[in-house]
Amino acid sequence: MMIRPVELAGIKAGAVDLAFRRWDRPRVVVGTRMRTAVGLIEVTSVEPVDEAAITEDDARRAGAASLDALRRGLAARADRPLFRVGLRWGGEDPRIALRERPPTDAELAEIRARLDRLDAASSIGPWTRQTLAIIDRSPEVRAPDLAAELGRDTPSFKRDVRKLKELGLTESLDIGYRLSPRGEAVVDGGAPSRRRPAPPTGTRLPKIGAPATRALTAAGLTTLEAVAGVPEQELAAMHGVGPIALKTLRAALAEHGLDLPASRVDHQ
Repeated sequence: MMIRPVELAGIKAGAVDLAFRRWDRPRVVVGTRMRTAVGLIEVTSVEPVDEAAITEDDARRAGAASLDALRRGLAARADRPLFRVGLRWGGEDPRIALRERPPTDAELAEIRARLDRLDAASSIGPWTRQTLAIIDRSPEVRAPDLAAELGRDTPSFKRDVRKLKELGLTESLDIGYRLSPRGEAVVDGGAPSRRRPAPPTGTRLPKIGAPATRALTAAGLTTLEAVAGVPEQELAAMHGVGPIALKTLRAALAEHGLDLPASRVDHQ
């Protein structure tokens, strides 16, 4: 079930708790927990609904600008049944805590065994260690570039990286990946971690899409604290930073007690 970033932010804030979807049949069930950019989203209800029964309050709870706007969005697949889906924020993604925790000796042995099983089950042969190694060597590099260096196609490479992410060994960025502290410990074989470039200090940017991330990174704005020093008008003028990225940035800044300054005034 795809949920737009602005709606995800609303679910986490408690302002959005509904979604309306046209499906041939329900694609989620009550209790489904989805991992998203804002953490876990839990499905609390799934029921068929007549479009005529949807109210303005329903539209507001679904994060739509109006009932008319919601209905326009549902018009594309009018031949399919309509479902009303209840949603709520289920907490932070447990993989976040996992990837920050270095493994014990026993956990390290189990992780190695898991990696060996992934290698043995693969039709392309062993891939886990070389994938960890290339991410370690080239953090924040586009997945297609990493895949090409390994002589692999991008879709299968991404699927395999997700398997490593499930083990808490990597984290996905808007552009590329990086090893987690847990992943670094596995690569280093349990020995004291070797020196690696430190990630930027401060609060990481939210997921705003690769074009917006590239634009901010090129301007040296790699943390929320750095973004908070730039007027919104200047951010909007950057190629790749669109309205959705700005809305996501504003929500993330507010969550951390930050805000964008007023436009700068040139003094003659």
